[in-house]
Amino acid sequence: MPFIHNHKENIISDYLAGCLSLYPHLEKHPNLPLIYHKNHDDKTVPILSGGGTGHEPAHIGFVGQGMLTAAIYGPIFTPPSVNQIYQAIRFLDKGHGVFVIIKNFEADYLAFKQAIQKAKADGHAVKYILSHDDISIIPNHPFQIRGRGLAGTVLLHKILGSMAHQGATLEQLEQEGFELATKIATIGFATKSSTKPRAALPLFDLEKELISYGSGIHGEEGYRIVPFESSEKLAIEIINKLKLHFHWNPHDQFILLVNNLGTTTDLEMGIFLNDIKQLLEIEDLDIPLVKVGKYMTSLDMTGISVSLCHISRLNWLTHLQEPTQAFAW
Repeated sequence: MPFIHNHKENIISDYLAGCLSLYPHLEKHPNLPLIYHKNHDDKTVPILSGGGTGHEPAHIGFVGQGMLTAAIYGPIFTPPSVNQIYQAIRFLDKGHGVFVIIKNFEADYLAFKQAIQKAKADGHAVKYILSHDDISIIPNHPFQIRGRGLAGTVLLHKILGSMAHQGATLEQLEQEGFELATKIATIGFATKSSTKPRAALPLFDLEKELISYGSGIHGEEGYRIVPFESSEKLAIEIINKLKLHFHWNPHDQFILLVNNLGTTTDLEMGIFLNDIKQLLEIEDLDIPLVKVGKYMTSLDMTGISVSLCHISRLNWLTHLQEPTQAFAW
């Protein structure tokens, strides 16, 4: 299947040109792989996130008033360099410091952490949190060392971005972010692996009519591969894993985010959403907000992830419902 593009070396720049032509609040830094909100209020703390491309609309789609101040990007599935992140922090700091949201992948963490240390050594106030919402990891699995940052990261972008827009300090963002990150969990499945543009083979083999539970957004194979049976069976697996993680009680309040991992059809999304909502109703949970769509993809992967955020503070729901310019929310 052809990948629609002009020149391979211009895939990212051509995509950005399209975004910038549509959304006038976005600006490209002339010397950095950085998209930023050009009308950001310099009296508030800027929020930076990012990572490799290939997850669109993340992270650029979440830049705008009430969400991220800027998103820094690297090549496909590869984070930007330490120096690029460092220069982005310097550019964004207008006297109130910079708050950084990092997805918990080893390469991302190392690059962002080194850049933050370098910026701090230069006198910049920088704080960060790790998004680690992945709960697919099981004992003795190669990915056991970390809960990866998945689509639940977007909820951090929204809540903390709204807080920053309303004047939260760097310390307040850190404190709230630490608690919030522990209240978000994500798990999903793939029916087709992702494939890098013009690559001959997918990133892992998955035969037709098979499901890979727990597949990662960088094309990692999941924790179990089984034959497809039904949408209902998929939803049961997902809800059971989330229930084991949260140990919820009747009437607990959660935000539901159902994320299209890339090429899943709207028909499939609707069927699966219906099954998920029915199971949550059986559990007698309160779901005041549901978000469905493409938030954090893996190129052309076919699959769905489900994120729940336990609303232990009512202001989180308020921040999620606040308006934002970010086009992907």
